[in-house]
Amino acid sequence: MGLAGPISPSIGNLTYLSKFHLPYNNLSGAVPPELGQLSNLQVLNLSFNALGGSIPPTLGSCRALRDIDLTDNKLAGNIPFELGSLSELRVLNLGSNELAGRIPPWPIPILLANASGLVQIDLSSNKFSGRIPANIGSLQQLSWLGLENNTLEAKEASDWNFLSSLTNCTMLKFLGLGGNELAGKLPRVVANLSTQLQMLSMGQNQLTGVIPPEIDNLVNLNTLMFEQNRLSGRIPDSLGRLIKLEALILFSNKFSGKIPHSFGNFTQMNELYLQGNELFGEIPPSLSNYQNLNILDLSDNRLSGSIPKELLDLSSLSDYLNLSNNFLSGPLPSEVGSLSNLGVLDISNNNLSARIPETIGSCQILEYLSLENNFFEGPIPTTLKNLRGLKVLDLSHNNLSGPFPNFLADLLYLQNLNLSFNDFDGEVLEEGVFKNASVVSVIGNNHLCGGVVNLHLPPCAVQIPKKDRGVVIKVTVPVVCGILLFSLLLVTYFLTRKMKNKHLVTANLGNHMKVSYAELLKATDGFSFNNLIGVGSYGSVFKGVLTDGRTVVAVKVLNLQKQEAFKTFVAECETLRNIRHRNLVKIVTTCASVDSWNNDFRALVLEYMPNGSLENWLHPEPNAKAYSRRLSLVERLNIVIDVATALNYLHSECEIPIVHCDLKPSNVLLDENFTAHVGDFGLARFLPKSNNNAHRDPSSSIAIKGSIGYVAPEYGMGGHVSTQGDVYSFGILLLELFTGRRPTDNMFKDGLTLQICIEEAITKGTKAILLVDPALFSEVREQIVLGVQNGSKESERTELCLISVLKVGLSCVKEQPRDRMTMKDVVTQLLAIRELLLS
Repeated sequence: MGLAGPISPSIGNLTYLSKFHLPYNNLSGAVPPELGQLSNLQVLNLSFNALGGSIPPTLGSCRALRDIDLTDNKLAGNIPFELGSLSELRVLNLGSNELAGRIPPWPIPILLANASGLVQIDLSSNKFSGRIPANIGSLQQLSWLGLENNTLEAKEASDWNFLSSLTNCTMLKFLGLGGNELAGKLPRVVANLSTQLQMLSMGQNQLTGVIPPEIDNLVNLNTLMFEQNRLSGRIPDSLGRLIKLEALILFSNKFSGKIPHSFGNFTQMNELYLQGNELFGEIPPSLSNYQNLNILDLSDNRLSGSIPKELLDLSSLSDYLNLSNNFLSGPLPSEVGSLSNLGVLDISNNNLSARIPETIGSCQILEYLSLENNFFEGPIPTTLKNLRGLKVLDLSHNNLSGPFPNFLADLLYLQNLNLSFNDFDGEVLEEGVFKNASVVSVIGNNHLCGGVVNLHLPPCAVQIPKKDRGVVIKVTVPVVCGILLFSLLLVTYFLTRKMKNKHLVTANLGNHMKVSYAELLKATDGFSFNNLIGVGSYGSVFKGVLTDGRTVVAVKVLNLQKQEAFKTFVAECETLRNIRHRNLVKIVTTCASVDSWNNDFRALVLEYMPNGSLENWLHPEPNAKAYSRRLSLVERLNIVIDVATALNYLHSECEIPIVHCDLKPSNVLLDENFTAHVGDFGLARFLPKSNNNAHRDPSSSIAIKGSIGYVAPEYGMGGHVSTQGDVYSFGILLLELFTGRRPTDNMFKDGLTLQICIEEAITKGTKAILLVDPALFSEVREQIVLGVQNGSKESERTELCLISVLKVGLSCVKEQPRDRMTMKDVVTQLLAIRELLLS
């Protein structure tokens, strides 16, 4: 109708009015109390307006009222007790307001006694709190109960008695309990609700336990919502017998196991959300039975195997298909072209390979296409230019190559384009989306040129005129031939050495003991929490005792749910098997197997370090008694020398230089003598020797995944992996070790960093004793300061050593890599400082 403004109080004069029906308008102001004068009023519907204030208690005088619908207004306050006297009430819809009150004392209990004929109650999206009345099931005519999106609670088992009571409501079709604070195990009695139930919403609570297998009793369910809880265990096969289901929403729980094959029975399924669980195994091809499917989200699980071709044949998929963050492998089937009505396709962060199929150009409705972090190779199919409505395209972190896809400039609606960390070559044109560097990323492609200035690409080479080409060819051909001949000899030399080394490595590996998953399970007491000694980005570390009863080890179990975990496992194995040094963590053996649930299992068995990590000693937890004493100056100096010696070995003494890429205190472990050992080589990179020590492989850009605060600044700008990146991380570690301050402390912001803070203080003449960790000298700190001032030789020597150490650290964290020290020089200087300190 388009009515606006307040409702006139004179409405109370219409004493014969039986129906006041004005929904979907723009009525404002308060609900007039004069409505209470309408003794014949049976229907009051003012839903979807902008009415404010409170519900007038005078409505309790309208004894003939059957329907009250004030949904979606701005009403506040409590529900008046007077409504409890409306014995004829059948419908009470007050959802989507700002009503509040606690149960009890608001009038639902009174309504339970007086309005036994209530059919529909909707109090959703308000601010009600308290417990749901245990006798709510006395409303046996109830078909709709909407209590979702409040702060209703259930903490004790008895708080769930209302659910048992609701089993008496044999006509119940809708039950909305989602978005509250209902906690504890999901009661099995939920499966005994009315067989007429069509929608059950219990998501966004704090439910634990499992979905009861008897859930298939609810034969008429078309929507089941348990999302965002803490439910676990396997999804019961019996769910597959609910053949009328159109929406199944189970995302963000802890469900494990495989997707039941019985899910193929959901022939009417429209929306299936299983993302954010711990599901494994393959995607059942039977999901292709969903001929009405619009949305499928299986992301953030541990699914493996290939993408079923049958699944991609579902032309009904029109909203989105999300299979990202799993372990899917193999090619993207060409059947993807059948998804002609799809708006969003996300298969990022998997292990997919081969070429992107040309048929993807048939998905002409696509607006969002995300294929990043896979192993796709070859050129981008030119058919992508057919996706005229595409807004977001992410193909980053793959192995794509070939000419740069300038044809993407024709996609006029493209708002975000990420082609970074591939191997494209050629000129980037200044057309279409490529004009705007803020929405385009091409870093990590080392053979590109041209483009707008803000892409920071080198200029393209100038084409040589035809008349000069003959001269160039005469000069170039002999030179190239010479280079090729030299390269051939060089390759032959290195291959020969590599074959020799391969045999040596194999022999060394042969000496490693073999260990099974069962042995590691026993060694760690079932990977007991009591044996947990650390948790990292890609796994957990447990203390264990091997079967000989004497060998104590650290078992690093990889969390293969993390996309990069398997890659770090391979990298760490490859690195550690080629190196031996007293200041590097020793690998005892590895385990590549399956666990008790037939899941892939990967673990590194490492030498156990009884004194934990340097991180624990620098920043101990409040209750960590084991790290209660602080490291002395000599201990810190010895540790930093150990770390420097290890890095110097990796950079300069290995046959193929190695860059650690993730040096930080938590990756420096201390043995029983507080000798430091560098560990965690999950991001390490082999570095072919060259004059500039920079790795030109585009994949080396993974170094930017090092830890915030320790990663070299050039990595953040797409720089290549280099030994100087490790030098920077070492410098930060040294400064943290001697100052006790993390580089990520809250005080370091707005351009102020740990190194700037120290450098400015030294420039101003601040004594080093005042810059270092106060715990380093504790009670004698003041005496040392006074000793320096009074010319004490011992105090002066301590001060000189401290200032020298800090300057070494500052020399390692220079902004430009070329200005930093080498680790060889670092070791030399630190040894000299220690000799001075102990002299």
